[in-house]
Amino acid sequence: MTNTSFLDKIATVLIENYLGNLSNAIVVLPNKRAKIFLIEALKNQVSTNILSPEIISIEDFVQNIAGIRTIDPIELLFEFYEVYLSITDKANQQTFELFANWAKTLLQDFNEIDRYLLEPSHVLSYLKDIEDIKKWGIEVENKTVLLEKYIDFWKLLPNYYQSLYTHLLNKGIGYQGLIYREAVNNLNHFSNSLQGKQFLFAGFNALNAAEEKIIQHLIASDQAKIYWDVDQTFLNDPYHDAGLFVRRFKESWKHYKLHPFEWIVNDFSQTKNIQVIGTPKTIGQAKIAGSIIENVINKNPNGKLDKVAVVLGEENLLVPLLYSLPSSVGALNITMGYSSKNNPAQILIAKLFKMHTNALSRNAKSYVLYYKDVLDILTHPLVEPYAKASALVHTINQNNYTFITHHKLMELNVIPSELFLLLFQKWENGSIPVLETISKLLQTIKENLSNDNEEEKITKAFVFAIFKVINKLINYYSKHEHIDKIETLYAIYKQVIDLAEVSFEGEPLNGLQIMGVLESRVLDFDTVIVTSMNEGKFPAGKSQNSFIPYDVKRELGLPTFKEKDAIYTYHFYHLLQRAKNIYLLYNTESEGLDAGEKSRFITQLEVEKQKNHTLTHEIYNAVLPETAYQPMVIPKSESVMLRLKEIAEKGFSPSALTSYIRNPIQFYFQKILRISEVEEVEENIALNTLGTIIHETLKVLYEPFIGKFISESDILNCFKQIDAEVLKQFKLVYKEGEIKKGRNLLAFEVAKRNVSNFLKVELESIKNGDAIKILALEQTFERPLHHPNLPFPVLIKGNVDRIEERNGIIRIIDYKTGKVEKASVTLKSWKGLTEDIKSDKIIQVLAYAYMYEHEAKGKPIEAGIISFKNLKAGFLPFNFKEDKEINSIINEEILSNYLEQMVLLLSEILDENIPFEEKII
Repeated sequence: MTNTSFLDKIATVLIENYLGNLSNAIVVLPNKRAKIFLIEALKNQVSTNILSPEIISIEDFVQNIAGIRTIDPIELLFEFYEVYLSITDKANQQTFELFANWAKTLLQDFNEIDRYLLEPSHVLSYLKDIEDIKKWGIEVENKTVLLEKYIDFWKLLPNYYQSLYTHLLNKGIGYQGLIYREAVNNLNHFSNSLQGKQFLFAGFNALNAAEEKIIQHLIASDQAKIYWDVDQTFLNDPYHDAGLFVRRFKESWKHYKLHPFEWIVNDFSQTKNIQVIGTPKTIGQAKIAGSIIENVINKNPNGKLDKVAVVLGEENLLVPLLYSLPSSVGALNITMGYSSKNNPAQILIAKLFKMHTNALSRNAKSYVLYYKDVLDILTHPLVEPYAKASALVHTINQNNYTFITHHKLMELNVIPSELFLLLFQKWENGSIPVLETISKLLQTIKENLSNDNEEEKITKAFVFAIFKVINKLINYYSKHEHIDKIETLYAIYKQVIDLAEVSFEGEPLNGLQIMGVLESRVLDFDTVIVTSMNEGKFPAGKSQNSFIPYDVKRELGLPTFKEKDAIYTYHFYHLLQRAKNIYLLYNTESEGLDAGEKSRFITQLEVEKQKNHTLTHEIYNAVLPETAYQPMVIPKSESVMLRLKEIAEKGFSPSALTSYIRNPIQFYFQKILRISEVEEVEENIALNTLGTIIHETLKVLYEPFIGKFISESDILNCFKQIDAEVLKQFKLVYKEGEIKKGRNLLAFEVAKRNVSNFLKVELESIKNGDAIKILALEQTFERPLHHPNLPFPVLIKGNVDRIEERNGIIRIIDYKTGKVEKASVTLKSWKGLTEDIKSDKIIQVLAYAYMYEHEAKGKPIEAGIISFKNLKAGFLPFNFKEDKEINSIINEEILSNYLEQMVLLLSEILDENIPFEEKII
């Protein structure tokens, strides 16, 4: 009987013992999923048509006995809050948020107390006594109000329990524990009303006290049988956790004093091939699982995959796994839902909550929205194609709107779409109107999606899942209107959304089976691949989410982490029980996110190795490429050459030449392809924007003096205009950006300081007798360059910040807002000038000198930089240092050597045989 699955054996029992009376047989299984597999097993064993027995899960069965409807955790929390308000003085009532913090834990404890049929007043007063003992040492006069309230809380627990229990019973609803307790109370009545029905319990492991009582009662009254699926290896080992519960039942149930224990099998010790594979991180496991399945298919191309299961220890591995599966996997059955965390509709609603809750918390009256929140919504894939707001997005980006009032937003979008109005409708009238707006919004999005497009059909399923959740919330809120804060609504939404999984369509009996740990109960597979075999994931590890201390749980017979681990152990070993090929994958990283030590189950398999098991251990690491990145190489096509000729005719700027030296690919993108940077809101003033503001301010201040010599009074007059002019330039350049606070206020002050310091230096020079005449400000100059080595003439064209005549010498000045040292404009050798980006300042200022040479009419020329971060150094002229001789006047020899270097650079740029090759810095 080795290769017969457990469900096949159950099917055989049903046919042999109940065939004439199958419609009166009721099979109770641990979960709903096994039902389809049991029906299939029955189908394979009969040749004629038969009436199927009723097959239900244990939870549905207990619900039937109790006659009470189960409610989800959120609805339960709402109901408990109603009860809490009705029995608590108004002065001591907490808000829903504070209440929810402790109520969730308390409800879990109530659930456990009921499932294990304990006397609630005994357990809860026990907790109060423990807290009293802890506070014994405090004198009466030292007891604070806070301490009194704390002790009172424990005193109130029995009242909370009793009031909630009665309230729920009156409504005919309940949580799992209440339903179990009521089922036990109703057991005799249920048992007497059965009329010939026979129950068959199959595949159970851990039972709570209520389940034990129900099953034992039905067995004792000869109305039920139970079949276990336990291997002798685990049952006979008193320390093996996989047999922990079944050993207890075998020893303690009266039924087994006189009747045999069925079934004890001997499958685990049979031949098995177990491969343990470690790999760094989570994605690696998905890739390896994919390659294992590919190998299975390659070994048996015509074989079916329905006996192959991938069990995910962590649900977030599902999507990476689906991407890693080979294309040869035909049919697929996924029993777990697609998490709502990645649902595009859920992400949109979460962003909507963020935008509106932030606006309300800033100032509910003026309703100020943050640009990032607005753009996040307007550029969301479910909104962008339909909201008709691209012009608005462009306006926000172009004008640097950081914070936008609701009124201004509506002004900027002149003809808003219906979708836009629903997204930006103010959330001022409480929770139900907000939820109704979201509900309408989701309906509008659904109407925008087409049924003909496969992708949009899938998106509709995602939208519908969230739509159902929102409607559920409307339903809750209409019953409990006193919970009406938007922050509370968001907290509840985040909890409810976890229930909004989207199910995958699949053929459950056909193809590869992908499931979570709990879905694998009762099922048997030949090949099993288990992922995330790390401590904290598989088993899940300790979580102390209870007010009942560990020692009290032990004493009262409530499950502790030991029992929870034993449940995991049983599931794990049951997966392995009848499998022939087993692959256990784990993350080798023991630190960081998604990490943990190798699972104890792997160590247990190694230590307690069975004689017939072949166990191998491998570590897989990703193959790292020898070169992390291959630099881009772009050949010069005919169209590229035409564009280069066009640039040569319109003019090469000095900055274009230096961008080629910095990185030819950057030059290619900016100048050849004309790709400009994406326009974005500049929340904090960028350095180049600050530079523009300083340049423009100086231009305006000095414009009245073009063609004149500057006097001391002129400069003193400029000082008076600094504040107004800098502010004006900020408005012109930075548009709607915020400059009254934060880093931008500092930048504003820096701009004023820089202009002021520059004028101080200028004033000092005039006082020291310098005669300064302004010749040009922010003016564009150009000059063609003809050379036999160039394929065609090249125009050199650029914008010069300032040209002045100082004491008879022409001085060409380039302003730099960054720090520039004297070394940056000092040249020792012409060789390699165009190969080193450090020479970019020299190339720039000499280009200006070359362009202005004719205008200077023979006067000596100096060209250099004024650095605002190094104003002490004053004007930094280009100088050529040969031996110890330093020359800062730009003569013909210097210009001729410079042009020789420029021709080398330009001939490389214009040579169609030299491709644009990326420089890796």
